[in-house]
Amino acid sequence: MTDYARLLPLAQEAVDLAHDLMRTLQPGALTFKGDRDMASELDFAIERRVRDHLAAKAPDIGFLGEEYGSSGDNSTLTWALDPVDGTVNFIHGSPLCAISLGLVHGAEAVLGVIDLPFLGTRYHAARGHGAYANNRPIHTNGVTDLKDAVVAIGDYAVGSEANRKNTERLAITEQLTRHVQRIRMHGSAAIDLAWLADGKIDAFIMLNNKPWDTAAGVVVAREAGALVVDVDGAPHSMDAVATVGGNDLILPPILTLVQRSLARAEPDRGAQPSPT
Repeated sequence: MTDYARLLPLAQEAVDLAHDLMRTLQPGALTFKGDRDMASELDFAIERRVRDHLAAKAPDIGFLGEEYGSSGDNSTLTWALDPVDGTVNFIHGSPLCAISLGLVHGAEAVLGVIDLPFLGTRYHAARGHGAYANNRPIHTNGVTDLKDAVVAIGDYAVGSEANRKNTERLAITEQLTRHVQRIRMHGSAAIDLAWLADGKIDAFIMLNNKPWDTAAGVVVAREAGALVVDVDGAPHSMDAVATVGGNDLILPPILTLVQRSLARAEPDRGAQPSPT
C-alpha cells in the first residue's frame, strides 16, 4: 500500500502559506460566479500561492482548485484545494471558514489537511495513519440513537434549479427535526467533516460533492472512524453525487432517513430506502 503520509509535510507547508494569507489579509474585491455565489480576492490569491508552491515542490502531482480549475497532467495523484471553504462566512467576519487541501488518488481521497485559521485548529490525516487535531488523535462519537445525535447539513442551494434542489433539502430537514437532537448548518463542508471526525457532531448530510470541498474532510473523517458514503450507500468517492457520514451505528438510520426523504420529495428520482 502506498504510504501517502510522506506527502503530509508538503501539504502542511502549503497550508501554512494559506493560513498566513488568510490571517493577515482582508477578503478584498468580490467576484460573483452566479446567483448568490461569490469568491473573494483572497480566495484567488491563496489558490495561486498554494498551486505555485506545490507545483514547484511536486511537479508530477496534478492540481484542482475551486477558483482556477485543473492544472498539471496526472491522472493518478491530484491535489484538491478549497482556498476558503465558507467564503460567505469569511466575508461576513465569521470564524467558521477553513482552508481545505486534499490529495486524491484516482477518485479516492487519501490525504487531507484542514486548517481553521480563526479557531486555532488544524486537522490532518493520511490513509492508514489515523486522524489528528493539532496533533491530538481524534475519533468519532459513539452515538447509537438518532434522538441523541447532532446532525450537520450542507447549505441550501442557490443558483440553477435551486427551488427543486431545496425541495429535497427541506424534506430532509423536516424529517431530521422529528428524529434528531439538533440540526446544525455551519456553511463549510470541511468543518463539518472535520468536526464529525472530532466528535463535535454525530452525522453530516450534504447533497453535493465537489472534490475541493470534500477530499480532505473525507479522509480525515474516515481515519477517525467515520463511514462516508454516497446517497445510495456506496462508498464515497470524488465521483459521488452526495456526501453522508456518521459512525457505523448512526449512519444506517441517517441514510434511510435521507433516502426516504428524497423519495417523498421527488418520487421519480429513483432513490430507494435501504433495509433496516
